[in-house]
Amino acid sequence: MGINGDVSNGAALSPTMKRPIQESHSSAAASPRLSTPPPPGERLKVEPSHAGSLRNGRSSSRSTDIGLDAVDHALRREIGRQHRESTPGASPSRKRQRINGDRFIPTRSGQDLQASFSLLHEDGSPATPSRQKKRTPHGELHYQRTEEANRTFSRLLRTELFENSIPQVSPPSMSPEHNRLSHGHATRSHTPPNGPPPSSLPSNLTPSTPHKNLFSYMSPRHSIAGHPTPSRTPQSRHGPNLDTRSEVYSLSPVRYGSQQLLLSPRRQPRAVSKVPYKVLDAPELADDFYLNLVDWGNANVLGVGLGSSVYMWNAQTSRVNKLCTLEDDTVTSVSWIQKGTHIAIGTGKGLVQIWDAERQRRLRTMVGHTNRVGALAWNTHILTSGSRDRSIYHRDVRAPDPWMRKLVGHKQEVCGLKWNCEDGQLASGGNDNKLMVWDKLSDSPLWKFSDHTAAVKAIAWSPHQRGLLASGGGTADRRIIFHDTVRGTVVNEIDTGSQVCNLAWSKNSNEIVSTHGYSQNQIVVWKYPSMTQVASLTGHTYRVLYLAMSPDGRVVVTGAGDETLRFWNVFGKRGGRMGEDGEGGGGSIRLQEWGVIR
Repeated sequence: MGINGDVSNGAALSPTMKRPIQESHSSAAASPRLSTPPPPGERLKVEPSHAGSLRNGRSSSRSTDIGLDAVDHALRREIGRQHRESTPGASPSRKRQRINGDRFIPTRSGQDLQASFSLLHEDGSPATPSRQKKRTPHGELHYQRTEEANRTFSRLLRTELFENSIPQVSPPSMSPEHNRLSHGHATRSHTPPNGPPPSSLPSNLTPSTPHKNLFSYMSPRHSIAGHPTPSRTPQSRHGPNLDTRSEVYSLSPVRYGSQQLLLSPRRQPRAVSKVPYKVLDAPELADDFYLNLVDWGNANVLGVGLGSSVYMWNAQTSRVNKLCTLEDDTVTSVSWIQKGTHIAIGTGKGLVQIWDAERQRRLRTMVGHTNRVGALAWNTHILTSGSRDRSIYHRDVRAPDPWMRKLVGHKQEVCGLKWNCEDGQLASGGNDNKLMVWDKLSDSPLWKFSDHTAAVKAIAWSPHQRGLLASGGGTADRRIIFHDTVRGTVVNEIDTGSQVCNLAWSKNSNEIVSTHGYSQNQIVVWKYPSMTQVASLTGHTYRVLYLAMSPDGRVVVTGAGDETLRFWNVFGKRGGRMGEDGEGGGGSIRLQEWGVIR
């Protein structure tokens, strides 16, 4: 090609070559071309190009002796210059990397796979933090099934690769030393302890360098399912071994033990309805974290404090009756007695009233507090009240005295009270971030817990384990902490990510339900002791400040500052909706789309 002639790759012509050349020189002299390579060592005589040699219309007859390598270098440089001038915006092209070898074949020789596997957890190496798992948008039930399938696959893979040479990962125990959980639906991997390993560990737990490769290869014609092919039918004392389950005759790609793992029945995750089956309007339901205005009595009647009045909703008939209206006062707490139709009402002026709900008659009014009574708790005939004046009163409703014992321990408002009637222990929570456990009617607390960093209103005793107490912290804390009141220790804790307003244990299963405030205002059902979420229910537009459970333990009702009461079929029977089959709430409930509590 010519130095200043056409460029074979499509570059534009040089401006000096747009008109025909009228000189008498030959085309070879005007634009030299390399037709045949010269003999080795011979010098090539090249005439200067037309564009580079014209001076005022006269051609220079001077020739230059140039080496072959220099000409080739000049050609490449000139073509590159013209290409850059014609396409100034073009990006430089990358050179394709040359592959100097065949494909990479990994080798496992010289690696201690047992030691490496012993350091692994479910989510990977301790040095690599696990990423937060994103839940699928197909719902909680689909998420639970996917997680169960992943766990089954992991167990199967370990069994196939390592058999019994490496221990299987066991679920974490709930001992006080190992059971602190962190927030999130996946367990984080922890750094192995720094202390020396115990000497009583079995030999298969101690990492050691294998003497041969872990994965071995045998010819297919000499092995069946990883075992040497027998030359004859296996014999026993009772004749030929015709056990079809023997791995020698197995046609499955996995071992018999792995087949049993895959074929074993799995407990299906429980489906929980995401919408409430009933919603009631509750005008003037206060949006106050420190009040307790909703309670479900043993007679299957729901008591609700609205403004200065108390209303009752009958779960069997869906009828609403007004119990009372306070004069120049407000309702700050309501609480049903365990057995019977008596209900206690705390007021903003520090009074405690006892009402017979069946006859709609006030029995007595008890004094003692100097500020609002935000928490009430019954233990048979003993009524305990907690107030903003930081004091707690024990009252015997059979005695004429307004109170029998005064407890002073909290430095701010008492906003949570719950009795453990079986052990005779009272748990109290306050705005001073303290949780106290009182033994029977003692004047001094048995235990003082200072683990929370916000107000403790949510308190619940487990009906399934003796001395297990759950408590929830406010906005600055957001944790649910489990305490052992027999030993006075913290058993477990989990960060929920939002304000914990209420807690209630299921009466039928080892599960606990919690209600929360900002930002999702959700109701969460947890599986104890793993503290995995069974369901997360949303619908309230304000903080879910109130929670009560039906007498049979199948339904929970929640109340919020959005002035609604929502009924959730959380622990109902599988296959039947609460209220439609007559199974919930202790009796049949005639459903309505909307109802008004008053």
